[in-house]
Amino acid sequence: MSPLQTLGFSLGTSFASGLNLYATVAALGLLHRFDVIHLPAQLDILAHAVVLGVAVTLYVVEFVADKVPYVDNVWDVIHTFIRPPAAAVLSYTAWGNVSEPWRTAAALLAGTVALASHSTKASTRAATNASPEPISNWLLSLSEDGAAVFLAWMAATHPVATLVLTAILVVLCVYITVRLFRFLRWLVRRVFGGDGQGAP
Repeated sequence: MSPLQTLGFSLGTSFASGLNLYATVAALGLLHRFDVIHLPAQLDILAHAVVLGVAVTLYVVEFVADKVPYVDNVWDVIHTFIRPPAAAVLSYTAWGNVSEPWRTAAALLAGTVALASHSTKASTRAATNASPEPISNWLLSLSEDGAAVFLAWMAATHPVATLVLTAILVVLCVYITVRLFRFLRWLVRRVFGGDGQGAP
């Protein structure tokens, strides 16, 4: 991969990891193992049986936890400390053929992108759980899983296009997160005795 392609790959998989780390790792590993995609040599480890076994098992756990209102919020809080660092590690590994300062910078950027998608996911789920029906939660969860797998495939097969797509998605995430935080702040004020005026 060229530097531009590696950047697209690392940022695309980082955004996907912020949505669902285990689906991203499992998708990359399985697709590489069955020669659907070809990962950089330094990421061959993702196709190892042990790594795949752990990723698939944790994905199954997340698949269930992500469908249960409020359990998904707790899961997201815990994964604030898992998804961005893991994305940074994946990016650092993908840039294995460049000097240390550039690898570190790429890892920091990847962690930030993962944090953007993770924050939007977590904020959206918190807002969705304000509604009593479970269907929207399930649909969001399935959509996030599908988006993570699609982005993982896209990053490996069309990294430059993925770079553009990821930039657009990050801007969209910032906008959505700001709007959701305003909504949640208004909701908290309304529930705990505020006037509830000025709803977004």
